[in-house]
Amino acid sequence: MLAVNPWIICTETRLLLRLSLIAAAATAALSGSALASSPDAWADFRTEVRGACLAAARAQGMRNPEVVTHPFGSPSYGIAVLREGDDKRICVFNKATKAVELT
Repeated sequence: MLAVNPWIICTETRLLLRLSLIAAAATAALSGSALASSPDAWADFRTEVRGACLAAARAQGMRNPEVVTHPFGSPSYGIAVLREGDDKRICVFNKATKAVELT
């Protein structure tokens, strides 16, 4: 009877293992960079939050509030503070649904 050593791996299997490891490493490296946003993307995000919050504030009676937008928000929400005279409100912008709520 021929003894088979389970630790000996054929050439094709080694190649597949190497390619799998390379693919996994490349996927991990690329997915990390996809999470980062460019300065232009953050500027566009702030503009979107500002516009949505300003529209909601005007719908609730504010005429021309000063809007201060948090540069990045939280992972799920954009946040802005609106101020017009003594009237101060916080605006929360849902990044997924684009819905806005004011305090």
